[in-house]
Amino acid sequence: MSIYKRGGIYWYKFMWHGDLIRESTKQGNDKVARQMEAAHRTSLAKGEVGIRENKSVPVLTEFAKSRFLPWAEVTFAAKPKTWLWYRNGVRRLLAYVPLAELRLDEIRGEQISAYVAHRQASGLEISSINRELQVLRRLLHVAVEWGAVAQSPKVKMLSGERHREFVLSPQEEARYIAAAPELLASVAAVLADTGLRPEECYRLSWDAIAWVNGRNGTLLVTHGKTAAARCVLPMTPRVRSILETRWEAAGKPVEGWVWPAPTRERSSRIVQRKEAAREVAEALRCAPLRAVQPASHVPYAFG
Repeated sequence: MSIYKRGGIYWYKFMWHGDLIRESTKQGNDKVARQMEAAHRTSLAKGEVGIRENKSVPVLTEFAKSRFLPWAEVTFAAKPKTWLWYRNGVRRLLAYVPLAELRLDEIRGEQISAYVAHRQASGLEISSINRELQVLRRLLHVAVEWGAVAQSPKVKMLSGERHREFVLSPQEEARYIAAAPELLASVAAVLADTGLRPEECYRLSWDAIAWVNGRNGTLLVTHGKTAAARCVLPMTPRVRSILETRWEAAGKPVEGWVWPAPTRERSSRIVQRKEAAREVAEALRCAPLRAVQPASHVPYAFG
């Protein structure tokens, strides 16, 4: 007997007169799964059932639009950037018709290589192609988990991806902060001293700041890229000075956003303001940093 576990559910497979029998038991108990496989074998031997017809395998376009994208939208509703990353990746995959029209079980290394060659011919960077391949890999794995296809091919990432590495010197930091507008300079200083991700910094609220803890107070990070992002960080004297000045100017609130937005739809004024990118570019122009290009997001050069 051959049973195996996939996504917490046991499946069984065996050969019967040259045909592969593969079915989900919809059970998480291995003993029950073995009993169900044995019952199926017995039924076949007695002639009580015939070879069950295999389910039709959907094409990539059908599965992506009707099942994968709705799942991603619901799963990552609280992480809009992740949802947009999946949506945009799927759109690019489906734009390549030779791949989009294939059944999921027809997608093999050869077809994936053809897609990569097509994207490279379009002048796309290796890093961008790898992001699209990651979406394809996730889609195929989900298809296997849901039983839409028996197995998925190995999707290999391209080698040679360039990684941007930059260490900000104290002198460059000082020049940048001196050239940046007050709000941008304050956020940049907090990012530099705490090591927060930009999104974590944008979502800081006054009730997450403790002025009496530790030497200079602490910050409670409640939202981040992963579940492990939740943590308590000590404030440096500079961070405390910046936040305390903003807190006093706001009337010493006990709750609310540290970087408030004009509307309640956003957690930070910086995230919403379209001119933020222009401010970053202007600050970098006035205080150029080594090998750093103007960013489209608020001080990611510090992140």
